[in-house]
Amino acid sequence: MPGLIKREDVDAVRERSRIEDIVGEQVSLRSAGVGSMKGLCPFHDEKSPSFHVRPQVGRWHCFGCSEGGDVISFVQKMDGLSFSEAVEYLAGRLGYQLRYEEGSQRPEDQPGRRQRLLEAHRVAATFYQEQLNTPEAATAVAFLKERSFKQEDAAHFGVGYAPKGWDNLYRVLRAKGFTDQELQITGLMSQGGRGIYDRFRGRLMWPIRDVTGETIGFGARKLYDDDQGPKYLNTPETPLYKKSNVLYGIDLAKREIAKNKQTVVVEGYTDVMAAHLSGVTTAVATCGTAFGSDHVRFVRRLMGDTHVGGGVKLAGGGSQGGEIIFTFDGDAAGQKAAMRAFGEDQKFYAQTFVAVEPTGMVPCDLRIKRGPQAVQALVNSRLPLFEFVIKTTLKDFNLDTAEGRIGALRACAPVVAGIRDTALRPEYTRLLAGWLGVDHDSVARAVANAVRDAKKQPPALAEGGSRPAGVQSNPVPTDAVSFGPARPDLRDPVARLEKQTLEVLLQHPHAIIADVIDALPSQAFVVPAWRAVFDAIRASGGLRQASYLDIGN
Repeated sequence: MPGLIKREDVDAVRERSRIEDIVGEQVSLRSAGVGSMKGLCPFHDEKSPSFHVRPQVGRWHCFGCSEGGDVISFVQKMDGLSFSEAVEYLAGRLGYQLRYEEGSQRPEDQPGRRQRLLEAHRVAATFYQEQLNTPEAATAVAFLKERSFKQEDAAHFGVGYAPKGWDNLYRVLRAKGFTDQELQITGLMSQGGRGIYDRFRGRLMWPIRDVTGETIGFGARKLYDDDQGPKYLNTPETPLYKKSNVLYGIDLAKREIAKNKQTVVVEGYTDVMAAHLSGVTTAVATCGTAFGSDHVRFVRRLMGDTHVGGGVKLAGGGSQGGEIIFTFDGDAAGQKAAMRAFGEDQKFYAQTFVAVEPTGMVPCDLRIKRGPQAVQALVNSRLPLFEFVIKTTLKDFNLDTAEGRIGALRACAPVVAGIRDTALRPEYTRLLAGWLGVDHDSVARAVANAVRDAKKQPPALAEGGSRPAGVQSNPVPTDAVSFGPARPDLRDPVARLEKQTLEVLLQHPHAIIADVIDALPSQAFVVPAWRAVFDAIRASGGLRQASYLDIGN
């Protein structure tokens, strides 16, 4: 049969491919005894590792989902390849020349599509890099220099330049034997009334690579004022490029992520470059999309993220389960992005942090203005994501008023209730009480009610949706906010004095200047319970109409 790989070549590729290396690029593996390694299964979500690899026999098996096989089947399942394509991929890594039935070479009229697409991207990446050295690329070179990137930096990240004109890359690829049909599939071309033409023209180019280092797409930055396109233009969805699965810089960061159990998520291509050149070599960025559930699963596998809460610190430092650190702009859009990340946090078993530079600078700007050490300092200054979300939420309320504090409690209690780690939840309850200036018992009741309400929600709402996981659409019930507040601690001299004042007001309303007292604001009483009594007095008509009331112990 034409195109069928010879059996002995399939066997040779299987035997020569080190399964621990192939799997290790997707899953963080550790020793599981003699002749065995284990990690989180890449094919289903799990909290503890049940995925095992046995290098000596070249097999893998997951005891959780019952999937298993050899190195070829792993590549097939991981990358969605056919058997022949998986063998060709592994052979390419080995530099092994495959032979096909009915001929010494694979028939040119039946190439493996994935391999052809990858080859087209290799040619394109080389072409763009070469063009960066031409006179036309002066604007692109100036763009890089303005951001303190040298020629060797551009080479390290494969940065290039797409020249102006409609068919520069098209002619190169056609000369290499690629058909129009193949070129349309690559995403490197666009279709017009007069045929296909280069998608990227007059732009600075970043190759987007998969975890194996293969270029699967490009990101392009506008350079000229007469370019009517968007500031950034990415490869469209193709058989190779799925933006929800792609992280820019992952090819350079993967080993450091696995080694350090840390992933730093920045916002753009230049931020990834700046971070790596500043020593933050675990930095990656999404490509035109938010950091989503597919990215979560991928990063978890790389970090071997299996721990739930153990060893977590509230600020700085690491945890056994690893760290996900999001860096965002300090503006409203950056804070909104952080709130979205809160929803994804529930899918991590690492500790999740946020690092926001107070003046709003991103890693690229920080490196330019303050040097590499400032980028490192930004990452080191990270705040736990829960703390950031709560403090961001508190900014929407006036905590100097009773109404503001109650509103803030209603908004923040579900956030605390949404903390998956039950050991952390009481600590954030205590912190929230301090940030609000509300007694601990009231906050604890609000959080407990929010936990109870979350359990009543439909699963589809609790596990996803547009709101952060654990945050309810309905506010915390009023009774959770202690409008029958917790009994004040009379060992507190302020609480004791305010109680005595109320006793005098109520028992001897005519012995004092009623009009002056009735004009006082409710904030004159700082203890919530006594403030509620004073508000009730005023609501009933004030001291002039007050009746005697026993407010004893």
